Amino acid sequence: MKRYISIFILFALLVSCSKLVDDLNNDPNNLTESSYGTVLTGAQVGNILFQTGESARRASIFAGQYKGIDRQHEGFSQYSVTTSDFDALWNDAYVNAFRNALVAEEVSLNEEVGPVAQGITLVLQAQIAGTIASLYGDIPFGEAGNVAITDPIFEGQEAVYGKIQTLLNTAISLLEQGTGRPSSGSDIYLDGDAQAWIEAAYTLKARFFMHTKNYQSALNAASNGISSMDNSMYGPHGTAAENFNLNYQFFAVEVRQADVVVSDFMASLIDPNAGNPIPANYRGNAKTDETGRYNFLLATTSTGIQPNITDGFASQDAPAPLVTYEENLLILAEAGFRVNGFASGLSNLNDFRAFMNTGGYLFNADPAQVLYEPYVAADFEAGGMENPDNISRDNALLREILEERYVTLFGLIEPFNDTRRTEGETVVRVPITPNTGSQLPQRFLYPQSEIDRNTNVPSPIPNFFDETPVNQ
Repeated sequence: MKRYISIFILFALLVSCSKLVDDLNNDPNNLTESSYGTVLTGAQVGNILFQTGESARRASIFAGQYKGIDRQHEGFSQYSVTTSDFDALWNDAYVNAFRNALVAEEVSLNEEVGPVAQGITLVLQAQIAGTIASLYGDIPFGEAGNVAITDPIFEGQEAVYGKIQTLLNTAISLLEQGTGRPSSGSDIYLDGDAQAWIEAAYTLKARFFMHTKNYQSALNAASNGISSMDNSMYGPHGTAAENFNLNYQFFAVEVRQADVVVSDFMASLIDPNAGNPIPANYRGNAKTDETGRYNFLLATTSTGIQPNITDGFASQDAPAPLVTYEENLLILAEAGFRVNGFASGLSNLNDFRAFMNTGGYLFNADPAQVLYEPYVAADFEAGGMENPDNISRDNALLREILEERYVTLFGLIEPFNDTRRTEGETVVRVPITPNTGSQLPQRFLYPQSEIDRNTNVPSPIPNFFDETPVNQ
């Protein structure tokens, strides 16, 4: 279902699409110079760069999963950040990803490809814009990507989330028509499978409702979300030097590979070995063996514990998770608990554990090293295996669900969203502590490039520790 695309072709496509955007504001007929399939592929590659590249790594540092130990990344771990540190990340988001997704929609309409093709571009736009809003707060949206507008207005974060939900509703309506599928191979995520795209759109709706703490709507959306591992949205990679997984490029190829290690806290949650840096944190118990997951995600290198670049999470051809079945299952678990209570949360968590017990998303798992037996209510009672510190049964279950999300979504942007969303829930939140000072990071900074050229940048400019509106 998924195809490999080289990084060389990736940049060619991104440049091509960017030029196409310039033409868009001068002569719309120029859109026909590049076919929809080519532009769509370029937009999807741009989305992979944004969702799984440096923005994800930076978010993982701020969420306590990675630790920078040298050069610029050491400064990020110490929360020494400046506005110029985010110039390239803003460009990844708005130029390589969002603007190209807008162009893909324009081309789909100009070439009259059909509703499925257009719907795919709207889902991409929603995914990208929702991620930008989650990281930066108030952002350009309605006027973003239009090169004729040099100073796009910044819209409120909560309003943007509302518009994204409307955009996803429109996308679903288009996808449900079932006609106008893009040419085979041009959609490198799901190969034009309308049903898979509908499910991805619902999971994205659920994700963004979680961001805004609208748990009832998140539960409703996730109930229609990704229904199987096969329908998960992953970014494809290959084994040639020009199409490696982006984490592989960073940790195995680039000179910056010694800049970052996995934090002791993150490693301790799943490390079953005698060398666990904080043994009391290990999640394993009589019903849970995290050995397989540890070996999938992590490995010990000469630098320290880093992502597995050999045959796991960060291997050369490892697909990059974008919107997945495992995330949808855990949204059902958390939202189900918050809306319908303990029994619903436990049942949905056990659905996730049943998936994991067969290997789940761990494509290199040794069955002998994987164990996720179902929990029962007694496990969360005071003194139970999931409640050794005698908190309430409800809190013990929610704590387990949030910790499971933290581990499952390792290396992605969502754990940073979760740590900020749940920071006030001191009993159940994943206990991330500041690397320095007394405050946890709350946002990406507006880049200096945008501050210098856009008079509509919010004033006063929020700082690194100012909460975004949905987290206030």
